[in-house]
Amino acid sequence: ILKAVNKKGYDKPSPIQEKVIPLILKRKDVLASAQTGTGKTAGFTLPLLQILAQNSNSNHKKIKALILTPTRELAAQIYENVVEYSTYLNLEPTVIFGGVNQRPQVSKIKSGIDILIATPGRLLDLENQKLLSLSNIEILVLDEADRMLDMGFQRDINKIMQLLPYKRQNLLFSATFSKDIK
Repeated sequence: ILKAVNKKGYDKPSPIQEKVIPLILKRKDVLASAQTGTGKTAGFTLPLLQILAQNSNSNHKKIKALILTPTRELAAQIYENVVEYSTYLNLEPTVIFGGVNQRPQVSKIKSGIDILIATPGRLLDLENQKLLSLSNIEILVLDEADRMLDMGFQRDINKIMQLLPYKRQNLLFSATFSKDIK
């Protein structure tokens, strides 16, 4: 992970990273507020990768981390970051979102992945078709939670939460903290 971080040219954490990374590594649930451009993606991605890399002992890959985000653009951006930071690790990430053919996404999932970055609609669609399982999720990240609620995803998020194991780490990142998010 350090090699990948150095390759990106980072040498010191941003304030949000300094606050959340130690908590995430201690396996605490985190509710964090950070504006776009403050390094929050690395703030949850780096410790998530560290945790999964330490506990990675199986050749048969099952989805252990789920990163939910409201838009396909943001999902693709997070995926790029996860790929860059996990370059030197034996972890497989993938991204799924609607508006494109699901076949390549399903094929990737079936080949075995550790980290799934998804929009709620496509995730529920594939789960309803029994094409993926959320039963092994250890870490759930809700990114841009405020936007997800604004975009009407609350029902979908509640459905997804019911599909996840009760015992898991929850990481919620949002620009603002409304009563609904709390």
